Amino acid sequence: MQSNDYWFGLPKKMFWGFLAIAIFMAGDGFEMAFLSRHITDMGFTPAQSAVVFTFYGLAAALAAWASGVVAELITPQRAMMIGFVLWIVMHTLFMSLGLGMRNYPLMVLFYGIRGLAYPLFIYSFMMMLVQVLPREKLAAATGWFWAMYSVGIGVVGSYLPSLTIPMLGETGTLWLAIIWVACGGVLAYFSLRHVPVDRSRVNLPMRDKMTEMSRAVTILFTNQHVFYACLIRIINTLSLFGFAIIMPLLFVDRLGFTISEWLQIWAVFFFVTIFTNIFWGITGEKLGWIRQVRWFGCLGMAISSLAFYYLPLYAGHNFWVALIPAVMLGIFVAAFVPMTAVFPTLEPHHKGAAVSIYNLSAGLSNFVAPAIASVMLPFFDIVGVVWAYTALYVFAGVLTFIIRVPQPGHTREPAALKSRVVQQRS
Repeated sequence: MQSNDYWFGLPKKMFWGFLAIAIFMAGDGFEMAFLSRHITDMGFTPAQSAVVFTFYGLAAALAAWASGVVAELITPQRAMMIGFVLWIVMHTLFMSLGLGMRNYPLMVLFYGIRGLAYPLFIYSFMMMLVQVLPREKLAAATGWFWAMYSVGIGVVGSYLPSLTIPMLGETGTLWLAIIWVACGGVLAYFSLRHVPVDRSRVNLPMRDKMTEMSRAVTILFTNQHVFYACLIRIINTLSLFGFAIIMPLLFVDRLGFTISEWLQIWAVFFFVTIFTNIFWGITGEKLGWIRQVRWFGCLGMAISSLAFYYLPLYAGHNFWVALIPAVMLGIFVAAFVPMTAVFPTLEPHHKGAAVSIYNLSAGLSNFVAPAIASVMLPFFDIVGVVWAYTALYVFAGVLTFIIRVPQPGHTREPAALKSRVVQQRS
């Protein structure tokens, strides 16, 4: 693609694919705000509801890890369509035989299997970006990817149910999600089917394909820079996933905010990320991927995490003051966007495996953040969790001085390292 084929870093020829991600994730996110309560309202215990989401989360993490390699071995388009069809089928079975019949084992089974679907759909599209776009354009494009993700699951997927539930009820809204996902899947099929992707690994013997799958694990132990990048990506979203759990305890239980006020504060954070994902994706190409992650991602998130606790604590029940750290968090969490380009750059001959490790890192962040909170809260309260996240952001900043990434257009990395990465063989 030429420079005029991009609009602020967005590849024009793949515009409809980005829109498909937003539409698909909107449907996937419909149940986020109310499904857990919906299950308990049906007579199941909170613990039973948690088990449903636990199996879903494990399946999603597995699919995220495998999606990069799977997309490389069967083409991203086919992997996306498998994820799309799997979502429709499993959601239909979940609604009709699980929730519809109040059959708990089937609820766990079908919702858990559905967890495989959305990572296969969206992360296969990310793999397509890795294959199609030049490295110097990848960070900006993935900024748009995460912006569309936020629009779908964080904005439309969160707010539309508040309008449809009074009219259709919770069950009707859950069925409505199928229409959104179907529109996203069909749009992706017709708009992306002729994108010229890398098919060099599609016809490999099964044994070689299994070897390639194994690289999504072994690279962590054979390439130390990929390992460092994995740690940085895990730390990236600790506050995002952790604060959603611990901050309602501070804002609602101790500072007197209502649930609605807290949700509005958290929604502002998600809204800000729509624009900052795009901004940092473009800026990272100019400023330098790792330099941006170090000074704006790691340092910015360390400061923002502390501000999210201490600023409301100082100001008390002041809605407008509480918005300040939410905006800060939305600005700096997106500064890690170039990490998507870092992983395949560190393993240019095994891009699928590298992207799979990136996806695994993102999934592990969703697990590590609440794990830290559950361990720290009984002993050190909310402030201890906040400081633990802050310390880890500082640690990630230290790692950025160790990791070496040969970014196109930035020549400060040692020439010997660049030569080693370029000459690396499978």
